[in-house]
Amino acid sequence: MVKIGDVELGEFPLLLAPMEDVSDPPFRALCKAQGCDMMYTEFISVEGLIRDADKSVRKLDIYDYERPIGIQIFGAELDSMMRAAEIVEEARPEVLDINYGCPVKKVVNKMAGAGILQDIDKMVELTKAVVSSTNLPVTVKTRLGWDDNTKYIEEVAERLQDVGIKALSIHGRTRKQMYKGEADWTLIGRVKENPRIHIPIFGNGDIDSPQKAKEYRERYGVDGVMIGRASIGYPWIFREIRHYFETGELLPPPTVRERVEAAAEHLRHSLEWKGERLGVLEMRRHYTNYFRGYPGIKEFRKILVTEENPDTLFGALREIEAHYSEAESPVH
Repeated sequence: MVKIGDVELGEFPLLLAPMEDVSDPPFRALCKAQGCDMMYTEFISVEGLIRDADKSVRKLDIYDYERPIGIQIFGAELDSMMRAAEIVEEARPEVLDINYGCPVKKVVNKMAGAGILQDIDKMVELTKAVVSSTNLPVTVKTRLGWDDNTKYIEEVAERLQDVGIKALSIHGRTRKQMYKGEADWTLIGRVKENPRIHIPIFGNGDIDSPQKAKEYRERYGVDGVMIGRASIGYPWIFREIRHYFETGELLPPPTVRERVEAAAEHLRHSLEWKGERLGVLEMRRHYTNYFRGYPGIKEFRKILVTEENPDTLFGALREIEAHYSEAESPVH
C-alpha cells in the first residue's frame, strides 16, 4: 500500500499531474471518473494567495468527490511560502505539494518553479519552512536538474526527505529541456533504489500508453506514475492503464459517443465553474485532443473554437456524434 503520510493511495497509484489551465475542477472530475487515484490542482502563486488575488484563491476550490487531492503552490520567498501553507491548510486538501519543476520563463525568472534548481540550498530551506508551517503532509514535484551538468536529483531527494517531505514526484527532464526530447527515467530509478529513501517516488514524463506505464513500473520500480499531457482530452488513459495492469489486455479506445459526452460534460462544468465567457474560451484548447485523428474534424473544430454561444457548441458536439460512426473511432 502506497501512502503519503496517512493518505492511502492503493498498490500502484495513477496520479494526475498539476497542469496550468488544464487540471481545474471540470477536468479533474473527468479524470477521477476514469480511475485516477490522486489529483493535484493547477499550481497556485503564493504571492497571489497571500494577496487574496481572485485567480489564485479560486484555484483552492476542491470538492469531496475529488479526494484525495493535493493543492500545489509555487514561490520563492520564505515568509510568503509559510503564510501560503497556512492558507492552503484551511482549504482542507489531503496534501500540500510544492512545485519546483515548472520551466516557464516568467516563473523561473523569479527563482520559483524549476528556477530554484539553481540553488538547492534554498530549495531545502523553503521546503523545511513549509513543512514546519502546516500539519498537512508536504510533497514536492521537481525535475532532474537545471541542465545536463546539474542533475542533482539523487542528492535533492535525500535532502528533501530529511527535512520532512512525504513523497517526491520527479519529471525525467531538466529545466533546459523544457518538454523536448525523451524523458530520462534512469535517474528516477536510481532515486527509488537508494536504500536511504523510504518515501514514495512517483515518475513523470512520457507515460502515454498502458504498455509504457507497465514497462516503466517494472524497469524503474517507482511507487506510481504521474500522467500529464497524455491525459489532456483523453482522461480514459487512467482506466486503460488500470485495466492493462489487472488483465494484460488493452481496452478499445473510447467511442465517438463517449468522446462527445466527455467533451460536453467538460464544457458544462466549465460553464458552471468559470461562468459563460471564460467557460467557453478556456474549453477551446481541449477540443482538438478529444477528437484527434478523426478525418474531417477540422470543419467541426472551426465551430468549436470560434463560437461563443454555449447552445451552438453543444449542438456542434451532437453533430460530431451523428456524423462519425463508432467504427471510425481512431485507435489512440
